[in-house]
Amino acid sequence: MKAKRWAPFQLGLTLLLFWEVMVRVKGVPVYILPGPLLIALTLWRDGPSLLGSWLVTISITGLAFLMAILLGGGLAVLFSQSRTLARSLFPYAVILQVTPIVSIAPLIILWVDNTFLALLICAFLVAFFPICANTTLGLNSAERGLQDLFRLYGATRWQSLRYLRAAAALPYFLAGLRISGGLSLIGAVVAEFVAGTGGAETGLASRILEAGHRLQTPRLFAALFLLAATGILIFVGLSLLSRRLLAPWHESEEAPDD
Repeated sequence: MKAKRWAPFQLGLTLLLFWEVMVRVKGVPVYILPGPLLIALTLWRDGPSLLGSWLVTISITGLAFLMAILLGGGLAVLFSQSRTLARSLFPYAVILQVTPIVSIAPLIILWVDNTFLALLICAFLVAFFPICANTTLGLNSAERGLQDLFRLYGATRWQSLRYLRAAAALPYFLAGLRISGGLSLIGAVVAEFVAGTGGAETGLASRILEAGHRLQTPRLFAALFLLAATGILIFVGLSLLSRRLLAPWHESEEAPDD
């Protein structure tokens, strides 16, 4: 079991070693592809300056994710209680989801005076739909027999929602969280790229653009590493939360036989 857990790290170290050896043997210019050691040194040297930009990006990501949880979950509850409301509003949620954020981000940044708020709205629009759609599906997936039993005993809508539908929706809601956590980071970065092209310095995306324009490829890779590490931490944290909440009672978190 321990060997299986360490297998991804062993593969990663092997690939990094191969990468380092190949760029040295082939003499690849640094501005085209730096080696992992140079990227690590650049990250160590430029870490303090990149940290401020990382904090901007992570703050946008976190606030957008929180807004998606509150508004997406709240709308899902309303949709589960009123089919008319769901039929009226859900298509517009789908439109927001299928419209590429790259195409509407310039408009949002143009209409909203505050750059931070504009980026926050863009990231929220990307992260909103998975939580809303998954939670709505979960709230509507409670067993029919149990719903009839609740009605038979005179349970109110609030009681049915609290004691039956919420439990049925929890796995779907947590799955939506894992999806939206990464999407909120993607939305923040994409919006930052759009804002960065207009001269507004924001988070790590502006550092990536700046490094690319100056052919500072090691710095570009260092910023990319911070973004990738942030996305991994978000996913791992939400996966651990899901396992902790579902493992005691839901079959989706049961340990495999092997």
